[in-house]
Amino acid sequence: MPVTCFAVSFTFQVDLRGIVDLLSHHLYASPRVYVRELMQNAVDAITALRTHHPEHAGAVAIETPAHTGGPLRVTDNGIGLTEAQVHELLATIGRSSKRDDLGFARHEFLGQFGIGLLSCFLVADRIQVHSRCGDAPTVEWIGSSDGSYQVRVLPEEEWLPTAGTVVTLDPRHGAQEWVEADTVRELAGLYGSMLPIPVTVDGELVTIGLPPWETAEGESPLARRARLLSYAEDVFGFTPFDVIDLSVAEAGLRGVAFVLPMQSSPASRAAHRVYLKQMLLSEGIEGLLPEWAFFVRCVVDTTELRPTASREALYDDGLLEQVRDGLGDQLRGWIARLGAMDERKLSAFLRIHHLGVKALAVHDDDMLRLVEQWWPFETTVGPMTLAEFRATHGVIRYAASLDEFRQIVAVASAQGIPVVNAGYVYDAELVSRLPDLDKETIIEPLGAGDLATQLEELEPATELSLRPFLSLAQRTLDRFGVEVLVRAFDPSGLPALYLLDSDTAFHLDMERGKENVDDVWASILGSFTAGKTERPQLVLNFRNPLVRQAAGIAEPELLTLALEGLYIQALLLGHQPMRPADTAAMNQSFLGLLARAMRNGSV
Repeated sequence: MPVTCFAVSFTFQVDLRGIVDLLSHHLYASPRVYVRELMQNAVDAITALRTHHPEHAGAVAIETPAHTGGPLRVTDNGIGLTEAQVHELLATIGRSSKRDDLGFARHEFLGQFGIGLLSCFLVADRIQVHSRCGDAPTVEWIGSSDGSYQVRVLPEEEWLPTAGTVVTLDPRHGAQEWVEADTVRELAGLYGSMLPIPVTVDGELVTIGLPPWETAEGESPLARRARLLSYAEDVFGFTPFDVIDLSVAEAGLRGVAFVLPMQSSPASRAAHRVYLKQMLLSEGIEGLLPEWAFFVRCVVDTTELRPTASREALYDDGLLEQVRDGLGDQLRGWIARLGAMDERKLSAFLRIHHLGVKALAVHDDDMLRLVEQWWPFETTVGPMTLAEFRATHGVIRYAASLDEFRQIVAVASAQGIPVVNAGYVYDAELVSRLPDLDKETIIEPLGAGDLATQLEELEPATELSLRPFLSLAQRTLDRFGVEVLVRAFDPSGLPALYLLDSDTAFHLDMERGKENVDDVWASILGSFTAGKTERPQLVLNFRNPLVRQAAGIAEPELLTLALEGLYIQALLLGHQPMRPADTAAMNQSFLGLLARAMRNGSV
């Protein structure tokens, strides 16, 4: 006969000690969050009661230990729990909090996870809860960190006088500092100062009443601005350049952005203060704004954004992305308004935060127009905006790297070739995007190698007479990896020009890197340079008297010293790094020429 097999269901066994260890070392960044979780539960209980009794005046009272090792108590006059709810909600790890079981809408409550009470085990081995719902008896729940708990209905003489809940923590040995009065007062003020429900610690009020995103009745714009400036000084430690109101209705978000009064790095950690229904989630929330908006610090309150399980970060979902875009639009609008209404303030802002605006302008046409109109670029004809440069010179020639600009600035200026320095962060990308705004805009990258083609070539007869000199110069300087040219250019006081474009520089870096790595990496680097023969150019200026004099030197040793000296000077003027061979050549040419001068002087 066939045997029928039946599946048997089992229930996972949960080691509460392991859960507490997980919370302590992996979920929460610090034990201090237990104060936030206790206040959260208390405020949720009051919110639940106000659903039935809107006029209810809620309050949360925290009493710190009267002596070392004594208990900490948190009392609220909220809706309380019945015996059945205590069994269901306080004894089941991971279950959603009481709001759903009591039939209330999720968004009305601060809590999002049923593990909040367990955070108290970070500082205590024993949690005692006394709770009374309406006229029902008071229920006592005692939970221990070993995973056991007890529930009993108290006799009438031990009932709480009114509905509400009292949570009592017996601090663990070694964790007493977390329940000391000063610590609890500081943490309650940090997390709960903006709550609409009064919170006291040992009778002292820690809620301040008016959040920064609100405006008091009858408060003038000047008075509100002064209050926000003072808030920024107290919280962020700086007096902001400006204050920007923020709002994203879809996320129930209101807030304020404080513009930094000093330059900030794009790589700096831009962290913001985020509140959930006026309870602080964290002082260090990242990802709230677009990456380019690193020049502001925000304090915002939201009703709809989802916190992570630890309630110390925001869940990166579609709504947060929508918020990020919306806040970015508002910051961009503020910058655009400055351009239209306050040019002096815009100029001052750009002097401080041009990097952030440039980063935005790489992808945003409106910001690109603003940069083109207002931000001065370095050029061979002095600082000017791209709009001014285009209006004056027509074609926008630009050097895409700072090194190339430094190499060509003297010669380009003397030749009457106006060039924009686009070697700073984002500049080359911005210049290359200008035709996107106006198709009539003509841009032309001008590299160091391109400049050589615009220098004046010599007369055929002169060039022919210089061939022996040029051949000897090439053989002499071959060991430095340069190609020697002779041209005529201004300024005539510049004897030689070292030209190295970005592609050739990359090729040389790869070649030099091969010398300092093993065979495997040398082979990999060699794949980037295979078949490439580009070399830097050393352009000798035939209008310079010293070069013409060097061309007539018949003695090979003296000519070698002169050529090495010209090469080294060109390197230094071009701000190029010195290799060991270059340093040796500098010493050799200097000392050799000095010795000859001294010898000739003593004759």
